[in-house]
Amino acid sequence: MNKKRLLNFLSKYKYLILVFIFFGVIFSLISFVNHYYFRTYALDLGLYTNALYDYSHFQWNDSCVFKFASENLLADHFDLYLVIFSPLSFIFGTYTLLIVQIIAILLGALGVFRYFSISYQNKLPLWASIYFLLFFGIYSALSFDYHSNVIAAMILPWFFYAFKQKKYFLASAVFVLFLIGKENISLWAIFICIGLLFEYRKDRKSILYIVGYLVFSVFYFILITSFVMPAISNSGAYPHIRYSVLGNTTMESLRFLITHPIESIRILFINHTTDTGMDFVKMEFHLFALISGLFVLFFKPQYLIMLIPIYFQKLFHDSSVTWSVDVHYSIELAPILAIGVFSFIGEMKKTWLRNSMIALVITGALLTSLRLMDKTIMLTDKSRLRFYKAIHYKRNYNVQLVHDKLNSLPADAIISTQTAFLPHLALRDKIYLLPFVKDAEYLVYSNKENTWPLNKEEFDEAIDKILQTHEWAVEFSNEDIIILRKIVNNQLFRKE
Repeated sequence: MNKKRLLNFLSKYKYLILVFIFFGVIFSLISFVNHYYFRTYALDLGLYTNALYDYSHFQWNDSCVFKFASENLLADHFDLYLVIFSPLSFIFGTYTLLIVQIIAILLGALGVFRYFSISYQNKLPLWASIYFLLFFGIYSALSFDYHSNVIAAMILPWFFYAFKQKKYFLASAVFVLFLIGKENISLWAIFICIGLLFEYRKDRKSILYIVGYLVFSVFYFILITSFVMPAISNSGAYPHIRYSVLGNTTMESLRFLITHPIESIRILFINHTTDTGMDFVKMEFHLFALISGLFVLFFKPQYLIMLIPIYFQKLFHDSSVTWSVDVHYSIELAPILAIGVFSFIGEMKKTWLRNSMIALVITGALLTSLRLMDKTIMLTDKSRLRFYKAIHYKRNYNVQLVHDKLNSLPADAIISTQTAFLPHLALRDKIYLLPFVKDAEYLVYSNKENTWPLNKEEFDEAIDKILQTHEWAVEFSNEDIIILRKIVNNQLFRKE
């Protein structure tokens, strides 16, 4: 690209570039700072970073980070993105997946921009991408680790873009890339295809392709969840059917939905567990979605269809955390809302009405994201989100010292450690989440850190039992971090 073409490009897209720089900085301040200050955890960043190590060394991951018995990680989630991203770990280390996630989100916004640029030469594509980048689900996902469904959701605008241009080969390739993110993405794809059947109902050739995508999605979902994952699982079953309010199997759940439609709808709005602290969490999510622009999709119901599996998987789940506006359980709404809402806005004939709607939905997206950072019904660690507060850049211990001590451990040592330290030590063959010890050579923990999956009392008891074996020597100990080293035959293990 010569100088003149570069200047023309910068002039044409200067606002888009500035938007991407602005949000890229915010995303980095959330994600990278959280990682540096030990607010990323064994699940999922630690586990997936350990998988990067295994894949980059041409071996399967055994899930021993969080499971006592060895089991192929693909039996838990059939995620092939990690295989693709694994070589990047040689360059970016434990920040690899966080970098990938931020770049993916920015590319997702670019996909939204390009989608609307096909039909509109005004500022609508830019506003659509800004709306996308303001959506609350992006911030909740960035604030808590890495998740492959974020990457899949960011690919979706590019599928819409390629398909709208009738570049069917490219669209098909992007669609396959979309599917391989996680096994439940193919279930989402089925409903996306149903929605697209309405969107392109007058285009016969497009309909044929959409039917092909739909059939392939059904086949892929059944193949992976009913045959492949059970075949490599220790239990011989798909592990993520956790919708006991509907039934104990997929067929029982479907039967309940069909035979009890009113009760099923009611469950979407109420707490169906015994956890009284989560009574209004579902309502909060519904309000966040509506204020962010979901109400517009009632004029574009084909996009509401695309959200059916997202709502069902989220709100019927046994875990009340899944219902909330926190973590990564709202990210799939971002591309659907951005495309659906601005498709409707773009069809408005009156400029003043179109501009008013743009202002309304963008204001809604901004307010819900600010509310997410400020106060939510579900109690969450707001220090993960409030990049504009000093607390985001602090911990109650010497972070630099802890980093130095973690970095001093041998690169090939087998380590058992706490959830917050594990992602920083995960690029090795074997690493375990305390209280799993197994064949660990080092134990690393802090009395000031998160003790999940145990409570503080249980964790202290587990450490006491370990110390009572007299098989561990203190390598380093202060008020911030304790490192124990294995003793074998009265000698330090791996003695240099």
